[in-house]
Amino acid sequence: MKIEMKRFLPYLGITVLVLLIIIVAGSPSEPKAEHVSSPSSTSSTVTVVPTSSAPAALESIATTSVIAPAIETSSAPKKTIPKAPVATSTPVPVAVPVPVSAPAPAPQVTNTLLDAAATTLRAALVNIICYVPVGSGLHSISGSGVFIDPKGIILTNAHIAQYFLLADRSVTCTIRAGSPATDSYKASLIYISPAWLSANSTVLTQVAPSGTGEYDFAFLAVTKSISRNALPTSFPFIPLAIIPPITDTPIVIASYGAQFLASSQVQFGLFPTIVFGSVKDVFTFANNTIDVLALGGSAAAQEGSSGGGVADASGELVGTITTSTVEGDTSMRSLDAITASYIRAEYASEIGNALDLLLAQPITASISNFALQIPMLEAILELP
Repeated sequence: MKIEMKRFLPYLGITVLVLLIIIVAGSPSEPKAEHVSSPSSTSSTVTVVPTSSAPAALESIATTSVIAPAIETSSAPKKTIPKAPVATSTPVPVAVPVPVSAPAPAPQVTNTLLDAAATTLRAALVNIICYVPVGSGLHSISGSGVFIDPKGIILTNAHIAQYFLLADRSVTCTIRAGSPATDSYKASLIYISPAWLSANSTVLTQVAPSGTGEYDFAFLAVTKSISRNALPTSFPFIPLAIIPPITDTPIVIASYGAQFLASSQVQFGLFPTIVFGSVKDVFTFANNTIDVLALGGSAAAQEGSSGGGVADASGELVGTITTSTVEGDTSMRSLDAITASYIRAEYASEIGNALDLLLAQPITASISNFALQIPMLEAILELP
């Protein structure tokens, strides 16, 4: 009997999301979209994707805030099967998600509820840009994140948040918001999965790293405003779900996709991408739990979407985007997200406390407590 496995997929916030380079020595770099090299290509230079290479439907997404339907595909429920090694040209030593049995499909929800969830998710969405110095051997990146707490706590991917460990190397990160995204806040790291860092210590120096999304989460806390506006007393946010969705659950996806943008567009014309769709399949990393959501192909399946959010009709964040295939028409790609329930369980396993305790702490306490761990965590990374 043929066993179907999930393959390793590129990290959207790092590999082909090498969107930024520094064009003047000693000055901040400008975001730049990188063309995805073909398997036979040996070039590692950062290049700009020509506008003509983007499908017509995606060109509009690159310059406007879009609400578009996801491409529907049929997918039969799958049973849990044992883990097995997967061959890949750029292996990442993390567990491979395997299918998990799911209960009956969710009942139909009204468009009104999903529209309300989209509005909430859109307001909580942020763009994260990190600049690296000239000659550092690293790549500047652009990704996404979502406010999950009114105090200003952001959920994003570990493969984006690891850049916040490198302040001593003159790496600077900015939180941007709006449509188009503009510089809004500075933030500090309050948690990143040590398990992810240990399993992916060389990702920062890889041109096209890949993985499954396991352990790929982190939390940031806003520290100050860098716009004309003062810090809000309460940030727009979407609460983190406890119960994961099942196959066929209607969802909405939000991210700052940037694959088809030139450098100047990433800086000054980066708009959110909003997509309505449904959960196509569910997977587990180890046990009979729903840890990974397969979201199928859509306009959100592009570089820059890492850390973007997935919400259901209840108005809760049920997942965060981690990996996707990044070549070909976006409607035919595979977009995956790890579930909020997986993040909660993994955090509790790593720390020994519930995630809600971290969210309940004052921001200043969370930042100062975690700052003590940063030198040790940075030492895990293999840097040039």
